[in-house]
Amino acid sequence: MVDLFQRLPGARRSPAGLERTVLRHLPRALWLGTLVLALPSLLVRLLDGWGGTGNEALTRSIDFCVAALVFLHWNLLLTVAIGAVIVMVMKGPAYVADPYPPLDRADPPAGPTP
Repeated sequence: MVDLFQRLPGARRSPAGLERTVLRHLPRALWLGTLVLALPSLLVRLLDGWGGTGNEALTRSIDFCVAALVFLHWNLLLTVAIGAVIVMVMKGPAYVADPYPPLDRADPPAGPTP
């Protein structure tokens, strides 16, 4: 039976770096950033409740801008998370791939390849 996850002999793992710190802080950045970006919409509704302008178009416009900024924030954090995971995987151990002999040769070479 072939071992699917056979580590390459002599391969070293790199120590964890900034990517672990980034991944650890992403949930807090998600919630705090979303809350901070939602504040203008909450403030407009609060001021409107206290006898503010009562301008429906202004409230709707601010809501659209806040929604766009929140979705942009989420997409940026998702992109950062994907990059950090890629770096974390690349720092892990190397694995041996299955050898595929060339089709134009009858027998593969006898010794290890340089």
